[in-house]
Amino acid sequence: MKVIRRSAWMAITLSVILLAGCASSGQRSASNDELPTSSDRTEIQRRASIRLQLAVGYYQQGQWQTALDEAKQAIQIDPNLTDAYTMAALTYMELGQTRLAEDHFQRAMKLAPNDPDLNNNFGWFLCQNGRPEQSIVYFDTAAANKSYQSPAKALANAGTCSLMMKNSLAAERYFNEAFRLDPTNTATNIGLARINYDRGEFQNARFYITRLVNANVLTAEVLWLGVKTERKLGNRSAENSLATQLRRRYPNSSEFASYQRGVFNE
Repeated sequence: MKVIRRSAWMAITLSVILLAGCASSGQRSASNDELPTSSDRTEIQRRASIRLQLAVGYYQQGQWQTALDEAKQAIQIDPNLTDAYTMAALTYMELGQTRLAEDHFQRAMKLAPNDPDLNNNFGWFLCQNGRPEQSIVYFDTAAANKSYQSPAKALANAGTCSLMMKNSLAAERYFNEAFRLDPTNTATNIGLARINYDRGEFQNARFYITRLVNANVLTAEVLWLGVKTERKLGNRSAENSLATQLRRRYPNSSEFASYQRGVFNE
């Protein structure tokens, strides 16, 4: 299975709760029909939260299996802890286990169907696994949530997935709204640069590419798009400068191979 890696296009966010007490909670089974007391509940939350924090730490270090083990233990301690299922889903994505990732996303969605981070993450999962049409509703749900602190991420993701569906009008609408909310978003600037280049509006494409270059977002995609744009505008000095960076940074990339072959219109 293909392992999904994080990148500038991938706006997956870790929406786990790093507090001693977690908002999502389950009930511990009690023997002899005894109900858990508030102190029992607090202890369950504390133990699950510790495991969840450990999972996040290992995830951020790229130790996927250890992160997964900790997330599983958090779930075992508190079966209703939404963020533990999300953490497990994100880790399964990194491990390329898409079926298990989706299963855990679905479990989280049942517990917190309106959570904006969760909707954004699940939407991106669907988009990256060949189901972009299904992803849009989740991005829309996330972006519409007034409590969401990063709506531009969901809008940019919706734009990216709309491009995958070859719906440039919808993509531009999402990207423009994302740009209005957060003009620094990398995916938004790349998306708008691509749309304007494909439309033949090269000055507009240059505007967004320049923003990316100035922000030191020098991926092979950005540099190659910049090379092609400057070539269309007849600015050979800028074209050569960007091509030099492409050669130096990504000599084995498909973008540089296209440059060497002189293929500028694919």
